[in-house]
Amino acid sequence: MVTKKIPIAVAKGDGIGPEIMDATLNILKHAGAPLEIKEIEIGEKVYKSGVATGMKEDAWETILNTDAFLKAPITTPQGGGYKSLNVTIRTTLGLYANIRPCRSYFPYIHTKHPEMDVIVVRENEEDLYAGIEYQQTPNVTQSLKLITRQGSEKIIRYAFEYARHYGRKKVTCFTKDNILKISDGLFHKIFDEVAKDYPDIINEHWIIDIGAAKLADTPEIFDVVVMPNLYGDILSDIGAQISGSVGLVGSANIGEHGAMFEAIHGSAPRRAGQNVANPSALILASVMMLVHLNLPKEAALIHNAWLCAIEEGIHTYDIFTDEHSKEKVGTKEFSDAICKRLGKTPSQFEAISYGEAKEHKTPTITPSDKPAKSRKLLGVDVFLYAKPKLESFYREISHINVGSLNVQLITNRGVKVWPNGFDQTFCVDHWRVRFISKDKKTQIDQKEVVDIIAAIDRMGLDIIKTENLYEIDGVLAFSSADL
Repeated sequence: MVTKKIPIAVAKGDGIGPEIMDATLNILKHAGAPLEIKEIEIGEKVYKSGVATGMKEDAWETILNTDAFLKAPITTPQGGGYKSLNVTIRTTLGLYANIRPCRSYFPYIHTKHPEMDVIVVRENEEDLYAGIEYQQTPNVTQSLKLITRQGSEKIIRYAFEYARHYGRKKVTCFTKDNILKISDGLFHKIFDEVAKDYPDIINEHWIIDIGAAKLADTPEIFDVVVMPNLYGDILSDIGAQISGSVGLVGSANIGEHGAMFEAIHGSAPRRAGQNVANPSALILASVMMLVHLNLPKEAALIHNAWLCAIEEGIHTYDIFTDEHSKEKVGTKEFSDAICKRLGKTPSQFEAISYGEAKEHKTPTITPSDKPAKSRKLLGVDVFLYAKPKLESFYREISHINVGSLNVQLITNRGVKVWPNGFDQTFCVDHWRVRFISKDKKTQIDQKEVVDIIAAIDRMGLDIIKTENLYEIDGVLAFSSADL
């Protein structure tokens, strides 16, 4: 019986990418995975040819017309305004969920955490990775952190669905909502809402700083962890490293209309062409790909052969130790060693099975859209570029008022300097002036905001940006602790 081959896009990438991809494809071939390889070129050469995205149109077409994308690490050239290709692919294709299993392979691979088995589920499209940045003054830059209700609900539900499907017991949320009360506060709020739909799974929340410390010190207390994009990027690398090595962790980027699989490490150009790189992360990423493509037998075949090689001491230089390693091998030789062990199951590690019942399909998640019952414009924050000291700046700005709007707050670098500021506060050339009514309840219209801006403009002051202040469903929808 002839099995129809599944088309996948493959990019060999830069640096060590071609070596570890060849090693991985060698194993996939020997395992009999029915794949039709559609190779594309992306990365450094494409960037330097003048393509700002690092990927030509024909490569996009290939990815869109295949069932999965297996990608080796690439190099993004320094300078020149090049955007991360990984971020571009994830956002363009809607790959909202990033899954990184961080598991201990003790004692064969050194770790201080022999019982570690943590799945990091990372939101993959928004947060600071939206890449919206500005230099507002010669001395001040700004990055916009975007957290949406829809994006948060999708990734949080994915984490709970993953936990339920794979028999995991607990989902932990990490945020910094003690400081970022609105953005991270929304992520935490939605986590608590979604958790109610999964009473069979334990849920908990940690502030990111102490949560990160606990993950680094006692990872065995965590199971599935879910968090916004930047936190997830950082903590998944920490998790990978303390489990044994960043070089051992594969990554799945999953969306409803596509999937990309990759190693979490970079292209390591200094190691390129030496046949020393550890291909394990890409190999394990390919296992995740096979599960996604509903090829559980081939996935288990490769995963178990990899475990056999590890416990038999067949190790690349990065994980080689005198105590537990028996043979130091290169990239190609490690691949060949796995091929020779296809069909074997490990004797010390628990054998892996990806039965049909365990296949993890991407859940269809339709996030709730909760329109506001009421939305009132209350005022405006005006950001200004100005060098004078507070006293002279306040004299210039304090008399401006339109209707109920007048100056109620002045900050510098986000720190309140008026009213009741302190002389010791260090100031630069970045000011924020809040125009709002004294009772902070009086609704205004946009014309009053325009009139405030016009009045400031007539004074010759340099406006950087403005931000409208709203009350949504009776709650102030802006940072207001200083008022």
